[in-house]
Amino acid sequence: MKFETPLVTGTLVRRYKRFLADVTLCGGRMVTAHVPNTGSMLETALPGGRVALSRQQGNGRKLAWTWELALIGRTWVGVNTWRTNHIASEAITSGRIGPLRGYPCLRREIPAGASSRLDFLLERDADRCWVEVKNVTLARGRRALFPDAVTARGARHLRELMRIARHGERAVMLFVVNRADCTSMSPADEIDPHYARLLATAAGRGVELLAYRTRANLQEIAIDRKIPVRL
Repeated sequence: MKFETPLVTGTLVRRYKRFLADVTLCGGRMVTAHVPNTGSMLETALPGGRVALSRQQGNGRKLAWTWELALIGRTWVGVNTWRTNHIASEAITSGRIGPLRGYPCLRREIPAGASSRLDFLLERDADRCWVEVKNVTLARGRRALFPDAVTARGARHLRELMRIARHGERAVMLFVVNRADCTSMSPADEIDPHYARLLATAAGRGVELLAYRTRANLQEIAIDRKIPVRL
């Protein structure tokens, strides 16, 4: 996924009210950016950290700047969760995600059950594959962790995937590890033990767990390679 224009770098001053961040650009000007991430952003929202912003004006936007990446060590981490489904759909349709190849039809945001929507429904004749996508930014060493805050919504999606698998259709949880410095993916059981237990239950009841990491720079983010999910 290529950014519309190359990103602009700066220094994070603070994140506040969850969806706002003050950033000092490299030229010294301070701007307020939209933060499209509802998580705690542990590790990625530390004041003084280097960040990268996109700029778009018009279309009724209140803020021209959007926070896209955070630099952790030498690795750019994708923090804009709005981008994650675009990255995933691009990778699926181009065949970059091997286990999800062979489905000519990809539909987005499909109702599943009484109160849930799942990110993708892949279809091939009568075969259907439901896919829920999660953006992963937290890491401890080389191990990616999800979630970075307690997620009732994530638990609801797991229960929905288990219901789908129980009825004989394919159900996949796809973790997009939005950083290139991780070699495995695990549930963050210290942050949300309920989600960790539910993920293990889902894996035992037919839900497929996939994790793919990305590689990012100021021009683009793209799927890099598959990494193992360790429960």
